Amino acid sequence: MAAGTMALAAPSQAAAPAPAAQTLAGTHPDWAAPSADKGATPSNDQVTARVYLAGSNPAGLAAYAKAVSSPGSAQYGQFLKPAQVQQRFGATTTQIKAITAWAKGAGLSVVGSSPHYLDVHGDATAIDRAFGTRLHEYAVQGKLLQAPDSNAVIPASVASAILGVTGLSDTAPTMRAQDMPVGNTVLGAASETAGKPKPGLPAVATCSAYWGQKKVTGAPKGYTASTDFDPCSYSPAQLRKAYGVTASGLTGKGATVAIVDAYGSSTMLADADKFATNHGDKAFRKGQYSEVVTPKLWTQTGANDGCGGGPAGWAGEESLDVEMVHGLAPDANVVYVGANSCSDQDLMAALGTIVDKHLADVVSSSWSGLMHTTAGDEAPATVAAYEQIFEEGAAQGIGFDFAAGDCGNESPAAAATGSNCDSTSTEAQTGFPSADPWVTDVGGTAMGIKDASGTYGFETDMGTLRSALSANGKSWTPFPGTFYFGGGGGTSQDFAEPWYQGPVVPSKLAHTLMTGVASKTAQRVTPDVAMNGDLYTSVLVGMSDGNPYSEGGYGGTSVAAPEFSGIQADAIQARHGRAIGFANPSIYERANSADFHDVVNNTLGKGQQPLNAVADFGVISGSLRVRLVAFGRDYGLAATKGYDDATGVGSPDAAYLESFR
Repeated sequence: MAAGTMALAAPSQAAAPAPAAQTLAGTHPDWAAPSADKGATPSNDQVTARVYLAGSNPAGLAAYAKAVSSPGSAQYGQFLKPAQVQQRFGATTTQIKAITAWAKGAGLSVVGSSPHYLDVHGDATAIDRAFGTRLHEYAVQGKLLQAPDSNAVIPASVASAILGVTGLSDTAPTMRAQDMPVGNTVLGAASETAGKPKPGLPAVATCSAYWGQKKVTGAPKGYTASTDFDPCSYSPAQLRKAYGVTASGLTGKGATVAIVDAYGSSTMLADADKFATNHGDKAFRKGQYSEVVTPKLWTQTGANDGCGGGPAGWAGEESLDVEMVHGLAPDANVVYVGANSCSDQDLMAALGTIVDKHLADVVSSSWSGLMHTTAGDEAPATVAAYEQIFEEGAAQGIGFDFAAGDCGNESPAAAATGSNCDSTSTEAQTGFPSADPWVTDVGGTAMGIKDASGTYGFETDMGTLRSALSANGKSWTPFPGTFYFGGGGGTSQDFAEPWYQGPVVPSKLAHTLMTGVASKTAQRVTPDVAMNGDLYTSVLVGMSDGNPYSEGGYGGTSVAAPEFSGIQADAIQARHGRAIGFANPSIYERANSADFHDVVNNTLGKGQQPLNAVADFGVISGSLRVRLVAFGRDYGLAATKGYDDATGVGSPDAAYLESFR
């Protein structure tokens, strides 16, 4: 036997090739151009890089996540516990030891770790040695920024164990908008006021309790001969009735929803309780609401530090998310997990905490960024690290809901007039992580109710044109209005069509990129579902965070995302507490059925005039503030019959919830 074994390695047989080193694409950012190079980084400068762990079986993780999420699969619903996911697919002790030895051999030390990454720290010389590149300084928009002068290279001994690396380069100023979640929230929709409008435009804020309730007098002619006052901001009770939750009797009991934003409001529980009781709902019971926040570790907290105004700027987003989930699923447990900043690294760490500890069944994230900006493309390491978390969550039965964005097709043209757009966008595109195939991308609609209680009337896509009342009150400027606000969506150039979309998404849509270029391969199209989020069919939110408590109207797909997470909590209760997990396969299985309202662009009359309303905010700072709004006018996207790139399969209704019983 020994002789036979030795014969297999005879000298005449060619030796197997040695494993090759691996180049990490995207670690040299586009903004680090030779023309901006100001020389090598000082050798003693200190740098911390994050090395994401590939795990022991990345392909197996993706396959298992798909199988347990797909109705009809033999493994459907056979979710794992966090320890089982780690044991089957996580990084092994051998892999971690190899990475640690490589880092230490280059002169770096390991200063932090989680099941997803190792943080390595050292001077610039050690970083250069470890990653086969040279750190240089680059002049970018008036700042001196650090980046490798070429893509990093890792040795073959650790290549299979490393998913990607971040932190080798600074963040360019124009990348803040991409890395900074836009929040998808705008304050300013009309709050409900008592009384009927007087002749002429009222000097106090005036709105309709339901669509078409109050006719406008004293305003210039708009799109139609007769116009109504914009609907008052909706309460949770109205939303529950409109989407069939009230009729179902479901309250989300037994389900847990996690909410991820940056930082944390100092008064969230008190505000949510006050808001609920103000509108006839129950406050959180003891233990129903919890938080995971670490204020001592918060960074980028200043008003101008690139994180949307710091903690104060995110307080409204958190209030909106918590109150929408509690409003749509009053008995669901809610855990708020606050990231230490709005950076991808910190938001990802918050998501990782939820997965590693299985803190929830559903995760609502009302933020997203862009893949392509004037500063370059999103780093492949960042995309891969997010996806690993989403796949691990799917394997455990955790679903992730993301807001689709508020700038239509996110093109520079949309950003020219849009109120919540990223001015660094280079082209029409979908968002990220919202368009990732492993998350549910929640788009927006504008919903009209039939009566004050919230009886469902109609929905159109979340897209508005806005005109202002002229100073003399005799015209609208400009008219027609310019694009102001619109739900995100479209065909992604970055992700291929996932298995669950093929039977539902029109082939032409999947093969036509947002730039108009035809794609030989079918691509991922978003959103997946949609719910009310238009700024002018806003929802009420209450908050204080150190200020006097107040309530106001909010709009955006950051309204829609937690609304849908609340609906999913109700659906879990309908399943007697059994998790749904990654929801997209079951969503598309129900497409084109009575489970969803098929949202289409609505128009009035034979002339196809847009739905429109007058938003009268009353006298503000001595001036009457009035706007004419046209609905169903998203930028570059349109709600059509069947699946579309503005509202996905549509919005859920009572039949959707009943289908889970």
